[in-house]
Amino acid sequence: MRVFAERLHEQLAKGLRPLYLVFGNELLLLQESRDAIASAAKQQGFDERHRFTVDTQFDWQAVWDCTQALSLFSTRQLIEIELPDATFNANITQALTELPSRLNPDVLVVLIGQKLTKAQENTKWFKALNQDGLWVSCLTPDLARLPQFVQQRCTQLGLKPDRETLQMLAQWHEGNLLALSQSLEKLALLYPDGELTLLRVENALSRHNHFTAFHWIDALLAGKASRAERILRQLNAEGVEAVILLRTIQKELKQLMAMQRESQQMPLPQVYEKYRVWQNKRPLYHAALTRLPLKKLQRLTRLLAQAEVVAKTDYEQSVWPLVHQLSIEMCIPDIALG
Repeated sequence: MRVFAERLHEQLAKGLRPLYLVFGNELLLLQESRDAIASAAKQQGFDERHRFTVDTQFDWQAVWDCTQALSLFSTRQLIEIELPDATFNANITQALTELPSRLNPDVLVVLIGQKLTKAQENTKWFKALNQDGLWVSCLTPDLARLPQFVQQRCTQLGLKPDRETLQMLAQWHEGNLLALSQSLEKLALLYPDGELTLLRVENALSRHNHFTAFHWIDALLAGKASRAERILRQLNAEGVEAVILLRTIQKELKQLMAMQRESQQMPLPQVYEKYRVWQNKRPLYHAALTRLPLKKLQRLTRLLAQAEVVAKTDYEQSVWPLVHQLSIEMCIPDIALG
């Protein structure tokens, strides 16, 4: 069973599972989920807490020794196992496959790791673990889900933002949930009545967006010109090197051209499978492929090459105007340019 991290408390209130799979890319949610599980476990008599960090040379016998301890002779065991970020080797996958058979009522196991790939979600070991445990998704909320996430955090703190304020809080803190948490705690202290308006929030906070090149790419694929420009301006202000952005967009343009050619020979779903496009990314690529025919992609590639020449050879001229031009033109349908 899978739940988002913000719904974990509801599941813990219903009782403990023998196993929790805490995976994601959001450090704040990973830590909060670990703490919530540990707190609930302690209330149920799991007083001894063991932490293990797995690497390619890890000896799993130390974990198995903990799972064999019974409460008749010792306290109940909470075992936290941090998994490596890279692909798991045979030793790790074998141990994870064996783990369900090692569980007993006096042991509670928490696996912690980074965002799972689709391939990992379909492995034998993960399916076996997910059947016995609870999968806690700690992914950074996307822009569509972020307002709901902010509302839940506000409710927990007794804050009552109006609709416009909620949207502004989400926009200001996109990609930086730690700053969001700190901001909401600050607002709760400043305004004990919990009422949040645009004026109150603007007076109390500064912007805490933390965008990356990948946020920019997603906006470009979706054709959201205003959002892409907003992200680009902030990346520039934060000192991100234009060359990094150019290198990132180069990879996307190359793949889009290849996918556009392939789409003439096979249906788009097959193209997505060939290029291993995740399900949640397919609408973005569909929007880009619909909007950008091959000739337009070739023009964008020539503009990219021009920007790269300026960035690497002309140190007196800023390359950012060309980056902005590339950003805007990639979002505009080809028909708009005649």
